Amino acid sequence: MSMNNAPNVFLDPNANRFQVNIIDEDHDNNETTQEDVGSDPPHYEETSFTDETHNRLRISYRPGKRELYDNFRQNGEKTEASLHPYDTHSKMYYLQTFGHNTMDPVPKIDYYRNTGSVSGNKLNRPSLLEIHEQLAKNIAVSTGSVERVANGESSAGDDTAASKEEENKTGFVKFGWVKGVLVRCMLNIWGVMLFIRLSWIVGQAGIGLGVIIILLATMVTSITGLSTSAIATNGFVRGGGAYYLISRSLGPEFGGSIGLIFAFANAVAVAMYVVGFAETVVELLKESDTLMVDEFNDIRIIGTITVVCLLGISVAGMEWEAKAQVILLIVLLVAIVNFFIGTVIPTNTEKKARGFFNYQASIFAENFGPDFRSGEGFFSVFAIFFPAATGILAGANISGDLKDPQSAIPQGTMLAILITTIAYIAVAICAASCVVRDATGNVNDTIVPGMSCNGSSACGLGYDFSRCASQPCDYGLMNNFQVMSMVSGFGPLITAGIFSATLSSALASLVSAPKVFQALCKDNVYKGLEFFAKGYGKNNEPIRGYVLTFAIAMAFILIAELNTIAPIISNFFLASYALINFSCFHASYAKSPGWRPAFRYYNMWVSLFGALLCCGVMFVINWWAALITYAIELFLYIYVTYKKPEVNWGSSTQALYFVNALDSALALTTVEDHVKNFRPQCLALTGAPMVRPALLDITHAFTKNNGLCICCEVYTGPRKLCVKEMNSGMEKKQAWLTKNKRKAFYAAVAADSFRDGVKSLLQASGLGRMKPNTLVIGFKKDWRSAPATQVENYVGIIHDAFDFELGVIIIRISQGFDISQVLQVQEELEKLEQERLALEATIKENDFEEGKRGICGFFKKASTLNISKHETKESTINTIQSMHVGEFNQRLLEASTQFKKKQGKGTIDIWWLFDDGGLTILIPYILTIRKKWKNCKLRIFTGGKVNRIEEEKLVMASLLSKFRIKFADINIICDINIKPNKESWKFFEEMIEPYRLHESCKDMTTAEKLKRETPWKITDAELEALKEKSYRQVRLNELLQEHSRAANLIVLSLPVARKGAVSDYLYMAWLEILSKNLPPVLMVRGNHKNVLTFYS
Repeated sequence: MSMNNAPNVFLDPNANRFQVNIIDEDHDNNETTQEDVGSDPPHYEETSFTDETHNRLRISYRPGKRELYDNFRQNGEKTEASLHPYDTHSKMYYLQTFGHNTMDPVPKIDYYRNTGSVSGNKLNRPSLLEIHEQLAKNIAVSTGSVERVANGESSAGDDTAASKEEENKTGFVKFGWVKGVLVRCMLNIWGVMLFIRLSWIVGQAGIGLGVIIILLATMVTSITGLSTSAIATNGFVRGGGAYYLISRSLGPEFGGSIGLIFAFANAVAVAMYVVGFAETVVELLKESDTLMVDEFNDIRIIGTITVVCLLGISVAGMEWEAKAQVILLIVLLVAIVNFFIGTVIPTNTEKKARGFFNYQASIFAENFGPDFRSGEGFFSVFAIFFPAATGILAGANISGDLKDPQSAIPQGTMLAILITTIAYIAVAICAASCVVRDATGNVNDTIVPGMSCNGSSACGLGYDFSRCASQPCDYGLMNNFQVMSMVSGFGPLITAGIFSATLSSALASLVSAPKVFQALCKDNVYKGLEFFAKGYGKNNEPIRGYVLTFAIAMAFILIAELNTIAPIISNFFLASYALINFSCFHASYAKSPGWRPAFRYYNMWVSLFGALLCCGVMFVINWWAALITYAIELFLYIYVTYKKPEVNWGSSTQALYFVNALDSALALTTVEDHVKNFRPQCLALTGAPMVRPALLDITHAFTKNNGLCICCEVYTGPRKLCVKEMNSGMEKKQAWLTKNKRKAFYAAVAADSFRDGVKSLLQASGLGRMKPNTLVIGFKKDWRSAPATQVENYVGIIHDAFDFELGVIIIRISQGFDISQVLQVQEELEKLEQERLALEATIKENDFEEGKRGICGFFKKASTLNISKHETKESTINTIQSMHVGEFNQRLLEASTQFKKKQGKGTIDIWWLFDDGGLTILIPYILTIRKKWKNCKLRIFTGGKVNRIEEEKLVMASLLSKFRIKFADINIICDINIKPNKESWKFFEEMIEPYRLHESCKDMTTAEKLKRETPWKITDAELEALKEKSYRQVRLNELLQEHSRAANLIVLSLPVARKGAVSDYLYMAWLEILSKNLPPVLMVRGNHKNVLTFYS
């Protein structure tokens, strides 16, 4: 059943809640036939989302609400299924779909609009949360909300609605495909080349090759036109023309680089066309001997006057510019028709002497083949003609001023290419069928009886132009650029056509350049150009852009040396054509589901061929200009890439990144793991990355450019709140990693407990072969004051990692990793600073008003400023004083950045006590090949026997040399297993005392009860059984204090707690005593699978 633009009414409280009434279209008709749904079988109406006048539904409205309903009908006619019908039971309003009270809306275009859409209001559909959660809590709305929704409004679209209302008030001028695209493209393609160079081209290349040249140029533009059509129909097109199409397809890097040079090329093209017009006028002045100053300066004067007039037309508005274009097109068409009429008007003696004989088969046959002269060839002639085929983007460049760009650009562009190509071919064939290549212009050069003839077509027609072979002549296709004027029925019309062609092209370029430039500036790709983004008037005219274009055009008109710059400009246009073709190919090749152009007559490989063809033509026209174009584009591309504008347009480049990454990940799954390719792939429990930066920094040090690093965070608590918080912070935290140049991913999970969340991460993180193999966690510094469940979770995570066969790295630094309190203080200070700046800005804004009040106003202003500053200062001091001193702990801040600094000369001490597969030795080796750690030498410490110290050293040195790991020293520790000193052991006992059960001092019943109530406590039996291990941990700390107190970093074998045998608190006590009062410590335990090998 159609809900499109359906009338929205209220439910009758006395009727069945889901009663459906089929009504007549006229809502004022009070006679309605009601049928109870339950009395007859239901009649299902045909569903239609296009026909708004049939099959509408109406639900009975509450008595007394008819006026409100009528108001909805009048004000909300354009909205679709937007009213909340009234629910009589809960006295709340609910959205209505298919006659039922539900929040599920029907498909509607307004839900898919961008926030800044000018074509309609963006509406927000109900979120999944609102539909999934309990009804009463989430969709109850006020009557005011109903009225807003009924009128097609939403909170997110308020600004858009306001802009649209303003749009309707001012009345945007929008063009259809004929006036907006077809006329512009035809005028821009038909240039001065049609009237003064086409005859020379066909004279050089002949009819056969001349037509091929035209078709070859048309092939380039046609392929580009097809690609443009495909891109333009793949979604809504805004202003910006070629820049918009390329940037939204290939991204800001390509779009930004080509957009700038394309806008500049159009600006310089204005000067080229105006100078062409001025040269024609000066020629006329020269013939009548009425030059103002001299030929060179007259071009400048006339060019300046012309460009000022064109600027006036452009600034007057697009409507005036469009009218001027139509007038110029009419003049141009009359001039072309005038030429064709002239070819059938019988010629006279003077024209015959100049080589014009009307249509003659002999002339056609003679001119069919090529006759290249003066060093010209096929490609040089093609290079001269090709600029005459450009101009196909004239319509696309004003895409923002078109009623329906998706429809107008394909229709107008392709039809313009077809019409102009036919005109070029027709003019070329007609001219070459009527006019000989060489003529003297002398009426006396006729053939008299008895004269020998050279066999030319002119000879057969009674004229002898043979002396043109030995001396230059002034007439004929090869010598006279004014052939069309001579052939035409009325010569001055051709001159008018030349004026029309030059002025129309200049006008189109003068409009295109600012429009493209404005779109580029609006996107803020180049930070310093926002000034030119502002528009004025009902059509958002880029007045500032017009002035800039005028300045550029004037500069080049005054220089008047356009022969050098012209090839570069042609190559600028060709570069944009090449990128448009490549954009179409790239979007198709990326296979993004978002690439769904409505225009189907394109092929990705044809587009690629078109791109390569454009690049080839660039070198054919001028090789050095092509190199300059590529160099400029490359420079701008690198600049935009370096600046990284904050835009996301869903480009095909992004799609291809995904495809390539997916293909690489899939290809990696077919590669079997090998020990030589092992690399630490770490899952770091950092929480939010900015909260524990030091933990991330040290992990990043041995994973950057080498392995996978995933920063993980676990959210615990009510699922709805956790998921909301998690999703809202996901992009922000990944962006923080990118901004701080950390090559790491951010992952978060919502779970019932911290341990459950980490379990999920340990099992599901990664993709294919890119899966974590090492868990990195910070040491739990507060384990003695934390609840028992937190300690249990912490130790449990270590057990889980070993269960899932991951290595474990526990990192401890003296100050701890968590700097969340410092970040909170910084955030508060930033807020205070923003408030202070806002207050100062407000005071400055009131300066003028207060200044008008004279001296009193001045003193009042001064006192206000002083008071406000004093208050701000006081509030800052009070805030700081109220906070805990530890939040400003400078040592904590320094500790959080210690791994970012370059480490001075020192050592990394490796206590490789247990063989875990080599991870304990591999991690510090990777650190030493990093720039920040390269000055640190490796010192190896390992256990051994007193009577075998030298042998043990040799064995270890041999092993490390086979692994090709350089070391500075090897130390064999022989006294690891002796008892620690009494002070150390006493400290250990005092540390574990609060967590001991002391069951041996109690009767059996009491002991059993205590075990059940506090199962986490350390029993006497456990402590006695593990006494030797406890001794070892305490003794190791003594040895570490003795040998490694001055090291930059200590890497130590992590003791493993056997499940069920070692309690959580005893294990934490081991880790505490092992790493206490030391430099940064990495306690490492691999998964006991080899990560090192000495085989090649």
